[in-house]
Amino acid sequence: LAGILFMKRQWLLGKRYGFVTPGEMFAEYFRSDTIRLLVVGVGLLFTIPFVGIQLQASGFLLNTISNGLIPSHFAIYVLAFVLFIYVAAGGLRAVAYVEIVQCILLALGIILLGALLLAMIGGMDRLRDGLALLAEIDTARTPDGYSHYFAVPAVIEATRDGTTATASPWTAAMIMTYALAVMGIQTSPAFTMWAFAARSPASFAPQQVWAMAAAAGFILIVFSALQGMAGHLLGANTAMNEAGEFAGIVDNRIGLDTADADIMDLAGAQDVLVPLLMNLFADTMPWLVGLLTVCALAAIQSTSAAYLTSFTAMLTRDVLKPYVMPHASHRNQKFFARLFTALVLGAAVSFAASSSDTLVVSGGIAVALGLQMLPALVGICYVPFFSRAGVVIGLVSGVLAVLATEKIGGQVAVAFGFELPWGRWPLTIHSAFWGIAVNLTVTAFFSTILPDVGDLDHRRAFHRFLQDHARVPAGKRNLVPLAWAATLVWIFFAIGPGIMLGNTAFGDPNMPATWLFGIPSIWAWQVLAWGAGVLLLWFLAVPMTLSTLPAREVRALNEDYGDRLPALLRGDT
Repeated sequence: LAGILFMKRQWLLGKRYGFVTPGEMFAEYFRSDTIRLLVVGVGLLFTIPFVGIQLQASGFLLNTISNGLIPSHFAIYVLAFVLFIYVAAGGLRAVAYVEIVQCILLALGIILLGALLLAMIGGMDRLRDGLALLAEIDTARTPDGYSHYFAVPAVIEATRDGTTATASPWTAAMIMTYALAVMGIQTSPAFTMWAFAARSPASFAPQQVWAMAAAAGFILIVFSALQGMAGHLLGANTAMNEAGEFAGIVDNRIGLDTADADIMDLAGAQDVLVPLLMNLFADTMPWLVGLLTVCALAAIQSTSAAYLTSFTAMLTRDVLKPYVMPHASHRNQKFFARLFTALVLGAAVSFAASSSDTLVVSGGIAVALGLQMLPALVGICYVPFFSRAGVVIGLVSGVLAVLATEKIGGQVAVAFGFELPWGRWPLTIHSAFWGIAVNLTVTAFFSTILPDVGDLDHRRAFHRFLQDHARVPAGKRNLVPLAWAATLVWIFFAIGPGIMLGNTAFGDPNMPATWLFGIPSIWAWQVLAWGAGVLLLWFLAVPMTLSTLPAREVRALNEDYGDRLPALLRGDT
């Protein structure tokens, strides 16, 4: 959804004005070097923890697969060195080509592991029996008395630290705001660079709708769910697996036969569940474990390489060249880009080696920070009202609000001798939402009182260009209200408060005999929401033309104005 809203419009601006980095785009649009540096700062806050958690996951993976033979820290250092070699040598184009292969390996690994675990359990019938047993003996219940595995506990809950009095912190509010946080991946500065680098937007709609929403969505909602549920049935839940009790019930009731040692290795394995599940096949199919390991490492390396490459290019183009070496040659820029790659990678390695948070928590902070670019993107792509002062102050405020509602904010407060009254993720609402709520409010307020009236015509020139090339065709403008309504309805029912209806829509979570499709109601609800989401994104991307080729040819400014371009951009003409 974030890609459909912003990628095409950013590509158009890059093609028109010759932008290479997001800092260049925002600095030109808002006529501010401050925002250029802030964008680099957000990129730094996003990239180091994001790459760090990928390396941390690599270390966990190899340590687990080798049964402790390879220390986690050693694996982190080696894989960081490998990452540096091909990123520094090849640059953005090489990373893009490598990621094609890595994407295929990632999908193959998720499908293979999910299918193998389903076969290990004994097929869909045994899976249903196991889920029914899980619903029966689960001791953690929602306020409505349902198993916390198969029901969303509440819409929202009063809490100050992300923990809840009910069985699960995954309220509807947490689900929706965490989904919002993940949008931070595509609103982060790195994805703006990927938009600029695209040769044509012709691939945007197929990638966003059919590759991501349809194919990747299907893989995640089926095969990743199978991995999670198989983990429970194989003994990964410590609450019901003390002394192997749950495993024994599974053996007796559904006839699942798994070695006790393997079961107990899975106990409490939330963060390293996938490598432990892979290791179940080490004795019978060691070659398969090797293949799955390669698939997992490919996935980890692909995300790291993408953000590392784009951010070091930003450091070179937005800091080094404008402020340190204005006349730097291409050779000098490439040298310093490689140097920055080594420095940023070193910081990410340090983060990976020292972070004690779980991977999902560390990743949540990174994407929440990336989401704080949203008001600036909305301003440049849609709303000329947002002023320079509003966006700058809003961005800083949003970043501070994210940190204040995360663990790090509480730690800083304690270091200064006081305690924050709300803790982490208050009201089971993720820090990304608190950050963007503050960000948008502050941006709108300061844009009203500090409107940059003298620059409004300059900003409107960008929007006139976008209107000419990206506006919804006249014959389809009557569909705009429908597009808005459909999107809001989908959000409400698929990831918002309406998800509560999914608890019982297709059967009672505690009564497997009532499960209409043979699976818990909430899983069936999400499959239905996924299908509706694919159709919605196709409607926005293609009929509403948000991700299709522009109706008019895009001419670069230097083609239209030639030698007058520098004066035009300065506002002298």
